[in-house]
Amino acid sequence: MPSFFRPVFGSKPVQIRSTPKAVTPFGGLVSLFEFFNKIGLASKLVETMPFTLHSPNAIPPAHTLMAFVISVVAGAKRFAHTDWLRFDKALHAMLGIGRFPGADTVRNLFARFNQRAIETFWRPLWRWLLPLFEMPTAGFSLDLDSTVFQRSGHQQGAAKGYNPKRPGRKTHHPLLAVLGEAQCVLHAWLRSGNTSASRGVSHFLSEALALVPTHWKIRCVRADSGFFSRELFEFLEQRAIAYVVVARLTSSLKRLAAGVGEWRQVDEDYAVGEFFAQLHGWDRMRRFVVVRERVRESKEAVGRKLLDVPGYTFRIFVTNREGDPLELWRDYNQRAVVEQRIEELKSEMHADGFCMRDFFATESAFLAVLFAFNLLSLYQKVAQPKTGYRQPATLRAAVFLGGAVLGRAARKPVLLISQAWGGLQKHIALIESVLEWQIPTSPKLDSGPPNAAACNTT
Repeated sequence: MPSFFRPVFGSKPVQIRSTPKAVTPFGGLVSLFEFFNKIGLASKLVETMPFTLHSPNAIPPAHTLMAFVISVVAGAKRFAHTDWLRFDKALHAMLGIGRFPGADTVRNLFARFNQRAIETFWRPLWRWLLPLFEMPTAGFSLDLDSTVFQRSGHQQGAAKGYNPKRPGRKTHHPLLAVLGEAQCVLHAWLRSGNTSASRGVSHFLSEALALVPTHWKIRCVRADSGFFSRELFEFLEQRAIAYVVVARLTSSLKRLAAGVGEWRQVDEDYAVGEFFAQLHGWDRMRRFVVVRERVRESKEAVGRKLLDVPGYTFRIFVTNREGDPLELWRDYNQRAVVEQRIEELKSEMHADGFCMRDFFATESAFLAVLFAFNLLSLYQKVAQPKTGYRQPATLRAAVFLGGAVLGRAARKPVLLISQAWGGLQKHIALIESVLEWQIPTSPKLDSGPPNAAACNTT
């Protein structure tokens, strides 16, 4: 059997030898694990976990869930990919677990979840994690959006619905609420593929707002035209929460937009205007902000064309906020980050890749990926507060990948991080930032309904 190989470029052979030492490509996870210790993640998982296994050979459920989270952070796309880390003894020592679960053990854990278990486990975890994020002075923007998870085979809840890439195929249609300034998923539902974007939105927001810490403010809710519904507007108005939502361009709204007489020119291509209207079935008039864009060959215009006004495209927003239409438009444009977050969840953390036959098992795996995403987002703010947000794949390549060898000194484990990957100096600053971070404490506020007057409508 050959014990050498020849390089692609060059003629000198390179010997091949085995080593009994535990080697890992993920030595850079040390600062993330120290962050987990700082916030007490392991003890919280054990405390909240609704399942207890009595077999002496069973892997504790909290260990299995942590193994899945780390597999997702490391780049797993399917349940089968969790087996990548089963033989990484150095990583097992970093986690402090004796046995790393296989793919079947991970699946069996999620298969235990029903709707009750999801409510008693995941929702308390969210309530525990959210207060660790620092709220901006003006409050958070809450962005609503939905996406499509392609499905093959027979899974509960998978149905034919809107599917732009593969029309007619089965999908799930998740609904998400994202805190724009925190890069954090506040709440999420996994839904059937034939569900419309806004279906059940008031109940969804009721659950989302129940997760919000009492001292937080929701500055504004932003959503696209899929959420243009009286149900949403009335729900937010009853709670005095500001909103900006893209209007669905019905024939009546097109006529009203075409009839706007006063336009404020922003530049040579854009102008803004507004009107008030009470649509069919509404109990009141609401404010509409219109953005008119000149059609030009050098740029693809965003919006819809109106037959009555050639040469322009129009975007219409409905809002209960006061203030300048231009500022409202610019504020809404910041909502684009929610689409980036969803794309990261799908392409970099593979939230659509962990699917099981049972609906609630799939939803629980989906929530586990979202929870891992939130942990990574908070970790960045703690370990690298002066560095801008980095996508999960960038964080994986720039920080977490790093060759390391597990050794021993004075009968104690030692992780030797390769100098070629930055060595100790690359990670010690991150660990120091984690250790120096002061966990936020909730301020004492006057008693009153949370978020009742949280939004500034000016």
